[in-house]
Amino acid sequence: MLKEKEYIQMSLELNLFFGRIMKEHMIIMEMAFLVRNSNLILEADQLKSSFEEMLLETLMLSNGAISKEVIDSNELVTPYTLDAEISAEALTGICINRDITLAELKLTSNPDFNCPLNLEKYVFQLNNRFINLVKEIIAFKEKVLSQLLNCTIHAALYPLLVEHTLREAKLYLKYLIKLQEQMESNNDILKQEVFWDIVMEQHSLFIRGLLDPTEKELFKTADDFANIFEELAEKTKEASKEDIPKITEETQKAVIEIKAFKTAGTRGLLDCKIKSMLTALLGDHVLREANHFNRLLNSFRKGC
Repeated sequence: MLKEKEYIQMSLELNLFFGRIMKEHMIIMEMAFLVRNSNLILEADQLKSSFEEMLLETLMLSNGAISKEVIDSNELVTPYTLDAEISAEALTGICINRDITLAELKLTSNPDFNCPLNLEKYVFQLNNRFINLVKEIIAFKEKVLSQLLNCTIHAALYPLLVEHTLREAKLYLKYLIKLQEQMESNNDILKQEVFWDIVMEQHSLFIRGLLDPTEKELFKTADDFANIFEELAEKTKEASKEDIPKITEETQKAVIEIKAFKTAGTRGLLDCKIKSMLTALLGDHVLREANHFNRLLNSFRKGC
């Protein structure tokens, strides 16, 4: 059973990280749909707005209540997020609530934070609302994926990209349900490493596939990272608990390298120095997921 303060902190951190990821999935999909599928554009935009409302509510509870490690990891927001949102809004016309980013940039941690009366109950209710919203987004992604695979819609989306976002939504839902049962949501280190290895591999494949064909050097680097994380995922699947320290160290080395690659890519996209179909917001999005994975690996290594 989780203690009150643990439950509140873990819930707020989970929702701040994954809630933003989910709303950005909707922005990415909204960008990709054609006018013919305006119903899907409107549905994605409504889901995006719903997550923005929930994130603002979560942020009202989070100052002082979340850990310094999460804030310092740059998994919630990076130095590039605000500029990436401004760019995405200007290029696409999709409205993005930047108050979320501005509030996240000001977040602080207080180790002596005292939980106000009824905060645990409020967070429990908030988690339940997130659960219902995540179920909606899963249903939407499954519908879009089915239509893509059945060739009943055309969109600038790889089916694998939709599957990728679906896996992340299902993981988020799983963690929320475990938290509501007052259980640790992420105690299997090797399974988590495999999950995020695959995420890093697929990020590399998407980056490779969205680069202009003339960006040969970046194409090769992305391809190399895809191969590295594919191998790490297979190696981790076969590892025993005794292998955790070694495999985690090897994985973290690769994650630090891909973080640097994604950081340079996000800067390059913001400065219009990379020819591609990528947006700076997508670059920042995948960078934050690498930052999240890096923090998880730090916590795993501390526990070894």
